[in-house]
Amino acid sequence: MTDPSTQNETIMDKDRFFGTGREIWQASAPGRLDVMGGIADYSGSLVLEMPIHEATHVHFALRDDGIFRFHSAIATQHDWQPTIEIALPPLLDSNGKPDYNAAQTVLQQQKNARWAGYVLGCALVLMREKQAVLKGGDFFVESKVPPGKGVSASAALEVATMTALTKALQMDMRNTELPELCQKAENLVVGAPCGLMDQLTCYLGKQNHLLPILCQPADLHPPQKLPPDVHFVGIDSGVKHEVSGKQYTKTRTAAFMGYSIIAELEGMSIEDLQQARETGDRSALPYRGYLANILTSDYELNYREHMPKHLPGRLFLQKLQTTIDAITEIDPDEIYAVRACAEHPIYENSDVSLFSRRLEALHEIREIEARRELLVLAGGLMYESHKRYSESGLGHPVTDQLVKQAKDTGPAAGIYGARITGGGCGGTVCLLCDGQKGVDSAVKLADEMARKYGHKPMVFHGSSDGALHRQ
Repeated sequence: MTDPSTQNETIMDKDRFFGTGREIWQASAPGRLDVMGGIADYSGSLVLEMPIHEATHVHFALRDDGIFRFHSAIATQHDWQPTIEIALPPLLDSNGKPDYNAAQTVLQQQKNARWAGYVLGCALVLMREKQAVLKGGDFFVESKVPPGKGVSASAALEVATMTALTKALQMDMRNTELPELCQKAENLVVGAPCGLMDQLTCYLGKQNHLLPILCQPADLHPPQKLPPDVHFVGIDSGVKHEVSGKQYTKTRTAAFMGYSIIAELEGMSIEDLQQARETGDRSALPYRGYLANILTSDYELNYREHMPKHLPGRLFLQKLQTTIDAITEIDPDEIYAVRACAEHPIYENSDVSLFSRRLEALHEIREIEARRELLVLAGGLMYESHKRYSESGLGHPVTDQLVKQAKDTGPAAGIYGARITGGGCGGTVCLLCDGQKGVDSAVKLADEMARKYGHKPMVFHGSSDGALHRQ
């Protein structure tokens, strides 16, 4: 492995990075704006995702010397190591297969190299899960999708990387297989407990459409075209978000603790839960293992009174020992907001379905007042979703303030709804805007944030096709 201190710290262009006479494969994938659904994905909710205009581009060339080399054209903007070189042998187990834990260790030894883990992870997952033969490779990354903004920079990077790799290796993928492999890379190599919705959107999304996904784990519905004059605009809060962050993991863990409590009430044993965790087969569990399958009325009637507002991990482990989620662990010294985190996906799934129907109805309604009423109702569901985020521990004062400003600005200015997106705890706020008036009002809100907080927020407006439709 190359000593990071000896590596080139400057940005270079593609020609200098690759040299001459090499075959180079290229792929690109957009980021995504989480319109509704968000963190309820891992609990089986319906989500509505929109691919954004900004995209990540990955250029790849094969090597045969056992070396992986990575270069990011945006590294200096984020204090990353621009060029990273990693040898293949330390990443393999005794049988010559990629070892995900070894890869995590190697990446941790590199300075400011986390970004390269998403790229390396894709290569290793292809080698281990699909028996791809890779003896090394060079990756050159360019991106307009900003990291830490809650618009899935990581998923865009993974999908673009995996698409370029499968082109080079001439591998065919079924409809959702490529994004599923990308998720494995993020879960098992990077170590971030993300769901699948981001990768699916970056790969399968269509321009000016929402992608409805029932995350059980990936039941795709037909893309939903945006109604005329309806815009979803993202405003960067300036607060960095990470799916691998502690609060996101804590919230996810608490939701699965809540499911375990419900499963026990329905007669499941600890052994039943452990088997589902180990095998991934939830078919024999109540509600097929997904909180989102519980009707809100059933939850309120049968389960809410049994759901503790707060529960120490130690007490949960003493009684139920485990959850069915294989990528999170319960910290005995942590206190979990079980009720709020378990309730969110139950109510969110219901609200996302209603939100989708209201958007669909806007295609048929031309009468101004009736249209306005529908937009108010749809926007109200976004505000409710945002409130539940905060109750689950995934809010932030800056995003709360931005949502409040959007609500105060209101329909008179063409803004009908707003909510924090994706994993919460910062990142981007999504606004439901009507016409150019609404878009202009969203831009004004961003300008007000710039004056108040001293940074110029990115505004995400516009859409583009996912990686599959760009080939």
